Amino acid sequence: MKTIVILGSTGSIGTNTLDIVDRFPEEFRVAGLTAGSNDEKLEAQIRRFKPRVVALSDTAAAARLQERCEDLPVEILSGQDGLIQVASASEADLVISAIVGGAGLVPTLAAIRSGRQVALANKEPMVMAGKLMQDEARRHGVRIFPVDSEHSAIFQSLEGHRKVDVRRLILTASGGALWPLSKEELHNVTPERALQHPNWKMGAKITIDSATLMNKGLEVVEARWLFDIPESQIEVMIHRESIIHSLVEYVDRSMIAQLGLPDMRTPISYAMNYPGRMPLDLPSLDLTEMGKLTFCKPDHDRFPCLSLGYESLRIGGTMPATMNAANEIAVEAFLNGGIRFTDIAGIIRSTMDLHTIKDIESLEDALEADRWAREKAESLVVALAR
Repeated sequence: MKTIVILGSTGSIGTNTLDIVDRFPEEFRVAGLTAGSNDEKLEAQIRRFKPRVVALSDTAAAARLQERCEDLPVEILSGQDGLIQVASASEADLVISAIVGGAGLVPTLAAIRSGRQVALANKEPMVMAGKLMQDEARRHGVRIFPVDSEHSAIFQSLEGHRKVDVRRLILTASGGALWPLSKEELHNVTPERALQHPNWKMGAKITIDSATLMNKGLEVVEARWLFDIPESQIEVMIHRESIIHSLVEYVDRSMIAQLGLPDMRTPISYAMNYPGRMPLDLPSLDLTEMGKLTFCKPDHDRFPCLSLGYESLRIGGTMPATMNAANEIAVEAFLNGGIRFTDIAGIIRSTMDLHTIKDIESLEDALEADRWAREKAESLVVALAR
């Protein structure tokens, strides 16, 4: 039996992970869970899965949970220190990192430094400090398993092959909810419209990232560090059906891809049980029913966030962390009605232009760039709202 900890258990990835645990109770035991402020959902998970320890980043939510769980043998922690303690739980064989945004960096790095194997579902830690993450993983003998559907597909397509034989990685993108719209139509898109993803059920932030194509910008940076492949060998292709999750082309021009219906439980289960596969009772892909699969190149004019991702990677240092933080602030402002959809890229662009780059030699360097970029992006949002 494998003992797991889930960072971000109340979100989309966390709940799908617990669905796998529910389906295979003889295979997995939950030792720890963390959440942001959703104490009610976390309470239900505690009562169902009986973890030894949990943490909420919101201290008020943790206090409410403590009152309601006095009858349960569970340790309840709070704040970032609490998240770090859960991430470092000594009994954990695997930590599933699914905290949304840059908030996942510190606890994920804590898990690595504690020697825990990591299944990485959130892109942002690798975007903010990819080299540092991999250096620490090597130092502590930790393997990082990708959970994101695209990176899981690449991981599977690389299995059994030499890295020297890789010609390029091709990340597929659905194009999100707004791909058919013109540049003019994008100007007046509402949050409700942008959240209507055609294929995937995800949280609000990642759904907006999918609509702007920033999701792919982040994934390009993540792929560079996960697979040690240079930016010049990483491409993005629009594939509206979300059936081919990504591809690897080799030097002999053969391609290997991973296909399947869009369901995150497939890549989650592979990371949880690697190298074995789990018999999931899910619908099977019938290519004869699909009829056709379509592909096209990204439109960098309508969706400039993808280019910003590539640019941040080429510049390096603290620029990817800066880009990521500015994006988080801009997306939140859009969801709250403070800016237009087309302002998101502009805020990221301006924040990047104003940033003084430095090398990331420590966790503090990444966190300082994140803090600076959030403050700068927030000031740009305020200026736009006037």
